[in-house]
Amino acid sequence: MKKIAVFASGGGTDFQSVIDANEAERFCEIAYLVASKPQIGSIDRANKHGIATLVFDKTAETKEEFYARVAQTLKDAGVEYIVLAGWLLVVPASFIQAFEDRIINIHPSLIPSFCGMGYYGLKVHAAAIEYGVKVSGATVHFVSADVDGGAIIMQRAVAVEADDTPESLQARILQEEHKILPLCVKLLCAGKIQKCGRTVRIVP
Repeated sequence: MKKIAVFASGGGTDFQSVIDANEAERFCEIAYLVASKPQIGSIDRANKHGIATLVFDKTAETKEEFYARVAQTLKDAGVEYIVLAGWLLVVPASFIQAFEDRIINIHPSLIPSFCGMGYYGLKVHAAAIEYGVKVSGATVHFVSADVDGGAIIMQRAVAVEADDTPESLQARILQEEHKILPLCVKLLCAGKIQKCGRTVRIVP
C-alpha cells in the first residue's frame, strides 16, 4: 500500500476528507501530517486518527532546515506521494525536485484563473466575485516550481451566484474539494494517473 504525507496549514477539512475516504475504502497509508505551524486544527485531526506529525516552528528552525528535515524523514519512511491540502508555505524547487511528479495540490479556483502568488483562502473567492465570473471551482494539479502552474489532474466547476459572498462561494467550492481531492489521491495511489508534460490522463 502506498504511503502518503499530507501538508496542511489550517483547520484541515481537506485533510479530513482524505482521512474519511481512506477509512471508508483503504487505498493508502497516511504516514504523516506536515503542519506549517503549531496548534492548528489539522494537528488535532492527525492526533485523533493516530497519524504522526511533523511541525514547522519558525522559532526553532529556518524554512530551509524544515524542508530538508521533512524531505529526509519522508524518504526514510518510504513516503511515495505528497498531498498539499491547504498548504500556505511556498515549496522550494529543491523539495519539488526531490519528489518530482509525486506532489499534488488542491486549489480553490479553475486554474489558470485566480491562482499563483497571493491567491489563497478567501482572497481567491473575493477575486472571482469581483471579476464577475459566472463559474469558479476547484482544481487538483501536480506541483511545479511555478506556483499553481503544474499540470492539471482534475477540475470541478461551481456556479457563482449573484448574491455570493467570498464565504458562501468558498463553502460550496469546499464541498467539491472534499470530493475530488480524495478521489485523486486514490487514483494516484492506484497508478491510474499518467502524466506526460502538461497532459494528464486517468486510465482504467
